[in-house]
Amino acid sequence: MVVEKNSSSSSSSLEQFVLLAKSTKGAACTELVKQALEAPGVYVFGELLDNPNITELADTHSVYFNTLNLFAYGTYKDYTNNQQNFIELTPGQKKKLHHLTIVTLATKSKCIPYERLLQELEIKNVRDLEDLIIEAIYADIIHGKLDQKNSQLEIDYAIGRDIRPEDVKVIINCLQDWSAACDKVLDSVEMQIHRANTEKNSAMLRQIDIEQEIVNIKKTLKTQLMERSDVTDEVMAVDSREATPSGDKGKKAQKVSKGKHATKFWSKS
Repeated sequence: MVVEKNSSSSSSSLEQFVLLAKSTKGAACTELVKQALEAPGVYVFGELLDNPNITELADTHSVYFNTLNLFAYGTYKDYTNNQQNFIELTPGQKKKLHHLTIVTLATKSKCIPYERLLQELEIKNVRDLEDLIIEAIYADIIHGKLDQKNSQLEIDYAIGRDIRPEDVKVIINCLQDWSAACDKVLDSVEMQIHRANTEKNSAMLRQIDIEQEIVNIKKTLKTQLMERSDVTDEVMAVDSREATPSGDKGKKAQKVSKGKHATKFWSKS
């Protein structure tokens, strides 16, 4: 999609003609219109068209008023198809209308084939077309590059043209549709964010449960190890107690045996 920019320099260049139009009437306004159409750097004409003295030309000098409208909204094809409705253009005015026609085409397509440009501008050869495009680029009307290999003009951006009053409603509808589409995208993004947060919270809860389960398993294992250790100690204690009495009995038996022998010995004597 082509990015459009309004030319602030074009608007400022038009201001002098708008100021003059406030104090100019009738035939003098026609000369003012011709000068505005010829003036370098003037590519928007809406403010001039809104001036009451200029509007009166629609009834008194219609061809001048029609020509000003042509430069505000039309293309070179509009001029050649209805030439009787307009003033005869000078070479400088024709070139400006050519530039404005390229701007109009640029708002509709990012890549404009040479063939279409030749047809719309009614230029006979590619060399003249490329010279015209280069002039438009240097005039800061469009930014882009010539793709000679594919025979097309690639547009980066173009200045904005005047908007017809009847086109305002169409623009409003387009903006409303765009706004509605943006709202849908925002709703979708918010849903995705809510879903992501829900999944994140669930993952955190699962992580907490897993960590708690690990702690419980460690406690259970520790308890089991301690119980096994206590049982082992008890078994060893029991074995020790069982071994000690048998040893005492042997010692007592030896003492008793010795005692008997001693008694016998003293008896014989």
